[in-house]
Amino acid sequence: MIATLLFVAFLGLMFVGVPIGAALGLAGAAAIALANADSQWFGLLAVPQNFYAGLGKYPLLAIPMFVLVGSIFDRSGVALRLVNFAVSIVGRGPGMLPLVAIAVAMFLGGISGSGPANAAAVGGVMIAAMSRAGYPPSFSASVVGAAAATDILIPPSVAFIIYSVLVPGASVPALFAAGMVPGILAGVALIVPAVWMARKHKMGALEATMPRPPFWKSLREATWGLAAPVLILGGMRAGWFTPTEAAVVAVFYGLFVGMVIHRTITVRDLFPILRESGELSAVILIVVSLAGIFAYSLSTLGVIDPVANAIVNSGLGEYGVLALLIVLLITVGMFLDGISIFLIFVPLLLPIMQHYHWDPVWFGVILTLKVALGQFTPPLAVNLMVSCRIAGVRMESTVRWVGWMLFAMFLVMVAVIAFPQLALWLPAQMGY
Repeated sequence: MIATLLFVAFLGLMFVGVPIGAALGLAGAAAIALANADSQWFGLLAVPQNFYAGLGKYPLLAIPMFVLVGSIFDRSGVALRLVNFAVSIVGRGPGMLPLVAIAVAMFLGGISGSGPANAAAVGGVMIAAMSRAGYPPSFSASVVGAAAATDILIPPSVAFIIYSVLVPGASVPALFAAGMVPGILAGVALIVPAVWMARKHKMGALEATMPRPPFWKSLREATWGLAAPVLILGGMRAGWFTPTEAAVVAVFYGLFVGMVIHRTITVRDLFPILRESGELSAVILIVVSLAGIFAYSLSTLGVIDPVANAIVNSGLGEYGVLALLIVLLITVGMFLDGISIFLIFVPLLLPIMQHYHWDPVWFGVILTLKVALGQFTPPLAVNLMVSCRIAGVRMESTVRWVGWMLFAMFLVMVAVIAFPQLALWLPAQMGY
């Protein structure tokens, strides 16, 4: 009865417009109070304890830093220089600017690990350039929103950090390595329909007439941006610093590039950068801490084991259960953001993963692929919201374009399910 009330209260609060973090915390606190009706005040002591416990984890220190890195590189002019370098390589022609947008978003994913931040950085440069070349704004917004979704797969990734906190046996370095190959495959899969649609519908008619940047000059200007992922990921692999320390190194590197090399960031710009990243980090971390109350109420009410047993004993078999989970998460992903999905569903899915002896790192990649799909699946698609705002279009106008890219990334997820070594080969080679 109380367990049913927990979910009814959570969904009811969501439908009346309460923010998801508050809905998680209030529903969890109400369930804890009802479960300890004879000693409510003592029972409610679990609320502040679990609020702190949800937040007091060392890997979570990396999140504010990587969010700050995204804000710094957004303003440093690195995205524009990377775009010019990519155009100098692939040239001009129908479908080339969408290809460049996806390639640059994948590369910036190796710096910030935040999809919305990347959508803002790439969209600020590419949507205007694609409009000048004759691409419809709704198509440009679809390409940028989908491309930015690869960021949570390509390390560093905020989603992988959250998952590593929730799942024992899945370290952050192993998850970072596991996401690399699927992330690249997802980017390549997005390029195919983007270029095909551009050529089929004869978009970008003016692109061939636009000048091609000189290669060597573009390479020289993009060098500092190109070196960032090498420093961050290479430093972690060499053992110079942990993922959390890597985030701090990336912040100082980004400030050096923006303030000293490109001089696009001044001392006066630091306050809005810090304020913007602080607000976004606070939202993420408050949701994480309030979800700790919800997760505690799930475990103490004995909800997790019955749900897991019902799914395992449903007669669907291993792959049937996996298909059921994918359908469930795709549906949920249309309405919730990725971090919330992890915080709500990973505690429920953990016993199922253990029952079937699924590798926790592989399962984390599968869940993150699903979250990546959700980031540009209408009606609630955080990356698509950002790119649509920049392009000045309604999200409904992107559906005809974004559907093909959703299908392409879905095929990558199916491939990783069918061939787990796509995710597990690189961590094994790196010794994780």
